[in-house]
Amino acid sequence: MSQQSIQHKIARVHAVPLRVLSDFSWLGVNRQNAASACFVEVETDTGLKGHGITQHSDSAAVAVQINNVGPKLHGLDPLANERIWHVLYWTLSGGAQVQYASWAISAIDTAIWDIKGKALNTPVWKLLGAARDKVQAYATIGVPGADIDQLCEAARRLVAMGFKCVKTQVGRPGLDNLRGQKPMIEIVRNDARRIKALREALGDEIEIGIDAQCRLDLTHAMELVRLIAPYHVSFFEEPLVQNDALLMADMRRRTTMPLHAGQSEGLAFRYRDMLLHNAIDVLQPNVSVTGGITNCIRIAGLASAFNVPINGGGYFWHNMHVQGGCAAGTTVEYQTAAVKTCEAIFTGMPPLDRDWITLPDTPGLGFDPKPDMIKEFTVK
Repeated sequence: MSQQSIQHKIARVHAVPLRVLSDFSWLGVNRQNAASACFVEVETDTGLKGHGITQHSDSAAVAVQINNVGPKLHGLDPLANERIWHVLYWTLSGGAQVQYASWAISAIDTAIWDIKGKALNTPVWKLLGAARDKVQAYATIGVPGADIDQLCEAARRLVAMGFKCVKTQVGRPGLDNLRGQKPMIEIVRNDARRIKALREALGDEIEIGIDAQCRLDLTHAMELVRLIAPYHVSFFEEPLVQNDALLMADMRRRTTMPLHAGQSEGLAFRYRDMLLHNAIDVLQPNVSVTGGITNCIRIAGLASAFNVPINGGGYFWHNMHVQGGCAAGTTVEYQTAAVKTCEAIFTGMPPLDRDWITLPDTPGLGFDPKPDMIKEFTVK
């Protein structure tokens, strides 16, 4: 009997919180990193296993939600991803508020797609439409607290690897800290000095992007845009608090710098509102946060209707499937900390050829967990 003709039912859903240790020595920075993540395994009655992951500072709480909702999925067909997503949303969200639900749904849904690909003997990106078989990557430096010299050294090393675009964080500490601890104008002026140093270190041919992760208000985001205008920054990711669509629309009217947003969002209507208000140049659905692959491909279709592209951030090898499968897809983020997290706990990921990745022919996601490392990094 062929794999495609076998009837599968979900028999087990299990999640564990992880604290994955790595370091940034490969970027020339003597600094350790401890990433908080939640790993989930879904298994069918026929023995197929799928794996998903999500990122959250409180990964233990996400794991509790997944393990509590798991029994509601027992007996369901793992190929019925829309039905499963419906059950997860209405069970975990309370109908309107996503809270931790989005992260839990993301991990489970990704594992469901992994099983779906394995059951159909097809890689996920082909199930999504196979718009392209190669995807270009941009690199996020992602070294918390790096000084200017460390930032520039890390960027030079990424460029030496073949990346033509590097992104760095700005607006830290920002609105996530109480106002008055450090004046916002000092924060953005320091960011401008860092961007100036990056441009001088990398020359004019390398693209530079910035990411405030929703930590700035409109006044200081616009001041930062003014200060860095001489350095030809290619895009500003999630510049404003709460990804406020009206404020971003105002900002977009007042600057020619492209705005990207969506990596931190959980529900599709938030992307709809950004599109309707002309608030965005690139949408960023994120497999590990935005409700998994199922919700990301809904958002990709929405973006296509508005002729707006998408790109993907967070976990590189998970997001590559959406970017490769969907027509609206473009690039995928090589987030250095998340890359090292994945390399520590997964095996079999396709390698980069400079800044391009050829999508795998292996069924499902195309890579597998390392059980011993999952056990080692599990938070007891």
